Amino acid sequence: MFLVAACGFQLRGTADLPFKSMYVQAPSTSVFAILLKRAVVSGSGARVTERPEQAEVILQILSEAQEKQILSLSGGGRVSEYQLRFRVSFRLTDSKNREHIPASEILLRRDYTYNDSQILATESEEALLYRDMRNDAVSQLVRRLQAAKLQS
Repeated sequence: MFLVAACGFQLRGTADLPFKSMYVQAPSTSVFAILLKRAVVSGSGARVTERPEQAEVILQILSEAQEKQILSLSGGGRVSEYQLRFRVSFRLTDSKNREHIPASEILLRRDYTYNDSQILATESEEALLYRDMRNDAVSQLVRRLQAAKLQS
């Protein structure tokens, strides 16, 4: 028991964000933005505002994309592996339009084996992989927000 405490292990707790309020500028259909807002509200002391003028910082989701690329083909010329990518670009500014995080990108990749005789299972696996990448990207962005240094 003492060994775990001595090694520096610590459960992931709340995110200590360097601001008290944030506005997320993103398309209304962005699932990523919804997940991010939920993570900020539930995992930190910061609140997400409805209008940019009410917020200390503005997080702009510049783009969000899901991509699919053939990774390998079988001997018969059929697809045997795909690579899925989830890409999100963002930047963080304040109400005076000063940049605290310049335009940056999070890119996640997952490879999976494709079997055209099990199409429904492969589509489900693909959807799960995209959901996992989206959740991972939210966690990475929250950590980057934690590390942001706000200038006074």
